[in-house]
Parts: sequence; structure tokens; C-alpha cells
Amino acid sequence: MTKKLTGKAAIITGGGSGIGRAISELFAREGAFVHILELNTAAADALAEIIRGSGGQVAVHPCDVSKQEAVLEVISRIGGIDILVNNAGIAHVGNVEDTHEEDFDRIMRVNVKGAYNVLHAVVPVMKRQGGGVILNVASIAALVGITDRFAYSTSKGAIYAMTLSVARDYLHQGIRCNSISPARVHTPFVDGFIAKNYPGKEAEMFEALSKSQPIGRMARPEEIASLALYLCSDEAAFITGNDYPIDGGFVKLNN
Repeated sequence: MTKKLTGKAAIITGGGSGIGRAISELFAREGAFVHILELNTAAADALAEIIRGSGGQVAVHPCDVSKQEAVLEVISRIGGIDILVNNAGIAHVGNVEDTHEEDFDRIMRVNVKGAYNVLHAVVPVMKRQGGGVILNVASIAALVGITDRFAYSTSKGAIYAMTLSVARDYLHQGIRCNSISPARVHTPFVDGFIAKNYPGKEAEMFEALSKSQPIGRMARPEEIASLALYLCSDEAAFITGNDYPIDGGFVKLNN
């Protein structure tokens, strides 16, 4: 059978760990040449060795997506781009009173400006090629109120709005743009967050966070990657300007 992304060039920002890692691995297995833009190059290089060992094609590009000049330089070297997954992002815990100016600026710089920088660089390439697919990673925090996630929720709301704007503006240039909104996903970040904030209560907190999804568990990164694959493949050619919660029922079933 033909792989779903054979011959496609895909950029995955933050593609060396967590959700981004799962997307990078799956896209490579499906035939894409995966370009990982990553600040943590050690993790990305280790992943690249695994992908190449399985017969996949991958390149790692050290890049701080919050720096526009750096992003433009990397994109110019990559050349043709069929798929962009805007995944890079960071988290912050706190309500509006707990969020200091430097915290807010850091979240906006990485999560919002970073996504803008990559869109700003990639969209002209896709226009010249006659089309492409963009997938932005938002969050359920963009859709519902989450306790102590003021800055993070603000940034993901911006990602949701960016998605609609790009989808509308480039509807007739052959560029599709969607977003996905995961609930909690079991990644190394979650384990580190629990260990840092709840020492000695790790198992208890993991269980509590898992059960905050009505389905009773966190998502696996591979499950998020499967949705990303569908939306970035030709099977989803009629889909643009939409957000897809992948949340174990969190948005609609949490009463």
C-alpha cells in the first residue's frame, strides 16, 4: 500500500519530544521527509537516529522559533514544504495574579510569536508551490476555562484564532489550515511537572490528572499523532478552518 505522506516534505516544530516526537516518527513511517525544528537538539538528534534506523528520512534543524531571522534562515535552506505542524510550545501554571510580566512575555514569545514566525516564513513557500497543509497544535485550554492556566490559555486561544485567519486568507491558494486541541497527554513534561510540584504524591496526582478526562486516562502522544496524520494527508482534502478537540470527552462531557 502507498504510504499516506510519500514524497511530502513536512516541518515539525518542537519535533524532538512529546507530541512532536510522536508526530515526527509517524510522519516519517508514512513516507514524509521530516524536518525537525528544535531547540533541544540532543533529543532531536537521538530521534533522528531512530528514524533513519527504520528507513525514514529526517533532518534536524537547530532553531529557536521565537527568533524570526533564525526561522527564515532555516526555512530558506529547507526549500519545498508540503506540510507544517506548528507544535513547539511551553507551559505556565498560574492565574492572572500569579503571572508575572516576564512569565507572560515568555509564553507569548514562544507559543504565539513562535507560531507566527513559522507561518510567516512557510506560507509564501506554499503559495509559490500552489498549496500545502498547516496544522497548529492548540489546546482545550483555548476552548474552556482551565484553573491556573491564564497565560497558557491566552496563548492557545491565539493559536486557535490564527488557524481560522490563515484558513480564510489562503482558501484559494490551495493551503489548508486546521488545529487540534488535546486535553492532557502523558508526556515526559507531565511526569516532570508532577515530580516538581507534588513530591511524594506522584502516583496520587497522576491518577487525579488522568481522571480529569471523562474517559478516565490521559491521551498517548501516538493518539495525537494519528489525528495529525489524517488532517495532514490527502484524505482530509475537504477539511480546512476547523479545530479538533482530542480530549477524552473533556470539553463536552465534563459536568
